[in-house]
Amino acid sequence: MSSATAQNPSALRVLAGALGLGFLAYLVFRVGPGLLLKQTLKVGWGMALIFFLGGVAHVIKTWAWRLTFRREFRDSIPLWRAFRLRLISEAIGQFGLAGQVVGEGMRVSLLGPSVPVAVGISSATIDRGLYAISAAIVGIAGLVGAAVWFPLSHTWRGLTFGFAGGMFAFVVMLIVAVRRQWPMLSVISRGLRAVPGLRNRLRSAEHTMQSAEQELFGFYGESPQAFWASFSLNVISQVLAVLEVYLILMFMGSRIGFLSAFVFEGFTKLVNTVGGLIPGNIGTYEGGSMLIAKLFHVSTAAGLSLGICRRARALFWAGIGSLCMIAVSQNNHSESSPDLASAEGAC
Repeated sequence: MSSATAQNPSALRVLAGALGLGFLAYLVFRVGPGLLLKQTLKVGWGMALIFFLGGVAHVIKTWAWRLTFRREFRDSIPLWRAFRLRLISEAIGQFGLAGQVVGEGMRVSLLGPSVPVAVGISSATIDRGLYAISAAIVGIAGLVGAAVWFPLSHTWRGLTFGFAGGMFAFVVMLIVAVRRQWPMLSVISRGLRAVPGLRNRLRSAEHTMQSAEQELFGFYGESPQAFWASFSLNVISQVLAVLEVYLILMFMGSRIGFLSAFVFEGFTKLVNTVGGLIPGNIGTYEGGSMLIAKLFHVSTAAGLSLGICRRARALFWAGIGSLCMIAVSQNNHSESSPDLASAEGAC
C-alpha cells in the first residue's frame, strides 16, 4: 500500500510529461511541420547568438549566487566551479518542480566539505528567492503594461490585473518574511514530516535547517552591498531574457519593439508559473508562446518557433550541465579510488 502511494507522484509526473509531449506534437502538426521549419530556419546563425546569450545569463546568475556566500566561503568556490554546479542544477531542473528540488539539493551537496551544509542551503535559498523576486517584478511590469497598452477585453484585463496582484502579493510576502525573520525553512520542514519516510530524516536535519535560517536572516543585515549586487545581477539576467525574445522575433522578421518584448516576457513568466507542474513545462510553454504572440499580431507559427528556439537554448545548456555532472562524478570517483585502495591494503 505504501509503495503504491510512493509511486503515485512519479506516475503522475510521467503522465503529465506524456500529455505535454502529446500537446506539443498536436501544436506542431496544427501549424504544419513545413511552415514551422521554414519559420525556425529564419533565425539561422542567430541561434548561435541566442546560445551565447544563454551562457552569459548563466554566468551572471552564477555570479549572483556566489555573492550570497560570506567572503570566507566565497573565496573557496571559484566562479568556474560554481558555474558548473549551477549548470548541473539547471540540467536536473529541466524535469519540472521535482527536478528543481533535486537540482538545488545537488548544487548544495557538490559544494564540498569546505562549505557547511547550512551555509549551502542558505545560499541556495537566497539565490532562488532573489531570482524569483526579479522574475516576479518582470512579470508584474509586463502584465500591467499589457493591461494598459493593449486593447484587452474586460475579462482578460481583469485576469491580467489579478495575476499581477498575485505576483505582487508573493513579492511582498517574501520581503516581509525575511524582514520579520519568519522561520520559513523550519515550517516547511515540519510540514514535510507528514510525508512517509521523511519524518526521521527531517528530524535529524532540524539543526541544519535552523543554522541555514540564521545564515539567511543575517545575510541582508551583515552584507547589504552583496545583497543588492546579487539582486541587481538577477535583474540583469531577466533583461537578457527580454533581449532573447526581441532578437528571435527580429530574426524571424516579426519586428516588435523592446518594450513589447518586455510585455511578452512578462506573460511568459505567467505561463511558466501556470505550467510549472508539468515536467519541463513541455507543451504549455510552446502553446503559451503562440497565445502571447497573437497579442502582438505575430503569426502562430512564429510564436511556436519562438518557444522551440528558447527550448533549444535551454536544452543546449542542460546538455552542457549533464556533461559537467558526468565529469564531476568521475572526478569524485577517481579521488575516492586511492582512499579505497589504501583501505583495502590496510585490511
